[in-house]
Amino acid sequence: MSVADLYIRVSTDEQADKGYSQRNQEEVLKRYCDHHNIMVRKVIFEDHSAKTFNRPRWKELLTYLKKSRGKGVDKILFTKWDRFSRNAGDAYQMINTLRNLDVEPQAIEQPLDLNIPENKMMLAIYLAAPEVENDRRALNIFHGMRRALKEGRYLRKAPFGYINRMEGSRKFIAPKEPEASIVKWVFETILKKRYPTENIWAMVKKKGLKISRSHFHRMIRNPLYCGKIYVPAFKDEEDQFVNGQHEPLISEGEFYRVQNILEEIGRDEYLPKVVSDDRLPLRGFLICPKCGKVLTGSGSTGRSRRYYYYHCLSKCGFREKASLYNDLMVSEMKRFTLKKDKVEIFGVILHEFFKYHFKDEGEEHKKVAASLESIHEKLKRSRDLLVAGDLEADDYREIKSECNKEITRLENQLAATKPMSVSNHSKYVDRALERLSRLDLLYENGDIETKRKLIGSIFPEKMCFSKTAYRTGRINSVVECIYQINNGLWGKKNERKTKKSSNSHWVELQGFEPWSR
Repeated sequence: MSVADLYIRVSTDEQADKGYSQRNQEEVLKRYCDHHNIMVRKVIFEDHSAKTFNRPRWKELLTYLKKSRGKGVDKILFTKWDRFSRNAGDAYQMINTLRNLDVEPQAIEQPLDLNIPENKMMLAIYLAAPEVENDRRALNIFHGMRRALKEGRYLRKAPFGYINRMEGSRKFIAPKEPEASIVKWVFETILKKRYPTENIWAMVKKKGLKISRSHFHRMIRNPLYCGKIYVPAFKDEEDQFVNGQHEPLISEGEFYRVQNILEEIGRDEYLPKVVSDDRLPLRGFLICPKCGKVLTGSGSTGRSRRYYYYHCLSKCGFREKASLYNDLMVSEMKRFTLKKDKVEIFGVILHEFFKYHFKDEGEEHKKVAASLESIHEKLKRSRDLLVAGDLEADDYREIKSECNKEITRLENQLAATKPMSVSNHSKYVDRALERLSRLDLLYENGDIETKRKLIGSIFPEKMCFSKTAYRTGRINSVVECIYQINNGLWGKKNERKTKKSSNSHWVELQGFEPWSR
């Protein structure tokens, strides 16, 4: 009597198809074995695709057959050959493997005697038909998804901040809270240039959201958040960005300004480098007076409370109470606070700065717009030459590819260099004057983020404190101007301002020298 294992396979997308259910296959196979006097050793149920033989239950069966080698089973029965495999090449190889183990694979509804050479042609048809069906289905799905991308529909798994939705047969993505608000916060924080992206990623994790470093960096580079969907190149079609049908979380201009910051375009030098404890606002800004290395800070537990120190990690062993240096910094902030009777003077300086600086920015915006229009005109002329037969198709495709890349670059630059309106100038000037007139209070009453931003803005270089003074190679030129105005030095300046200069004739051009009190 022959001994057979019954192999029953159904993939997830076939579960509901009539005639493919596991129960139906088992019933048909057992009826066949009873009729042909075949003893069933085991029934194997599989729920994996037949594209490959990398299936868990099949691998278990093959391992058993190799160990028993002809002593346990001499047949493997299944209903049709597409239950066995949907890949002709893999199927022939597996059939040879089984026959070397003295095991005969057989489809009871498509029986073939593989000892007859001509039957291999029928086997090829049985195996190729489902493989062709798979390839056609995959190609249809690919073209369908590509067409949906061109229409601005995003059909893949929703990125961080969005969720997949469906209305009837229409699939789309929609903002998901609180993730969407956090994504907006991330882009806004990068634009403020308060912290490096690594620190912002750490802050996001502290908010309770699990996101890897690589996922975070892909997120802030993803144009999907500004409403753009990327369509990759395919055959003769070039890659492109299309307007998505989903709701953007940020504006296009904000996205490209963030990309400029990430590419080190327009990044200022006052960015604080580390996140610190509330009681250690100067950590990362101080230099050791003994060895010249950057001081860190930490707390140590005493008998009744914790004590905080700035200290050096080198062998010099320098350590000083954090409260001493923190108090010194509060005192120094008062020296740089704009006095009330000098507000009007500094207001004139700021208005001059905005007037000249943003005038240049407006000119830059116009230049970029003109360059963009020129590229579009070049592409139009090339298209006309192609239609007239004066330009080869290959040459046109090359020109079109170069023009599209330049158009994308200029559009990004145009969005990132949008000039500020004149009405906004006064608003920013008034806000700046109000804050500069109470700089010491902003520092003393501010949170750790505010304190570190102020320190980094005023002192772009590291400071070195002693118990009674500090020294630094340079301070911010705006703060230097405030210090000079507070001391009445502007009246002693007789230099003339050139027409093209945006610098006020009240501002000292030389670097501020180290000083102590």
